[in-house]
Amino acid sequence: MDFWERLDSLISSGEIVIDRHPGSSHPNFPEIVYPLGYGYLKGFSGGDGNELDVWQGSLPERKLIGIACTVDIMKNDAEVKLLIGCTEEEIHIIEKFHNNRYMSCVIIRRDGFSRR
Repeated sequence: MDFWERLDSLISSGEIVIDRHPGSSHPNFPEIVYPLGYGYLKGFSGGDGNELDVWQGSLPERKLIGIACTVDIMKNDAEVKLLIGCTEEEIHIIEKFHNNRYMSCVIIRRDGFSRR
């Protein structure tokens, strides 16, 4: 299995929970508004010790199309967030969301996936 196949395996064996819907605010920082569905892969831990983070886009197929690698100086952590079913426009929205005063983000796109 390669890197992407292993991530596919995690996704297929876990439940995606979207607990922050588009337009909702962060529970501790109300000025942060989520532009897309954001949640986690239940049962799998991420870099911060919580569940593995997930951005869910609008494409009907829930395919992993890439990852967002983030560094947050407010939380003093670095994380990987799964990008599932995202269009190219949504990838840019996620990138903009994570590149701000306190965070930086790099998107790694999966080869061979069309992002309408």
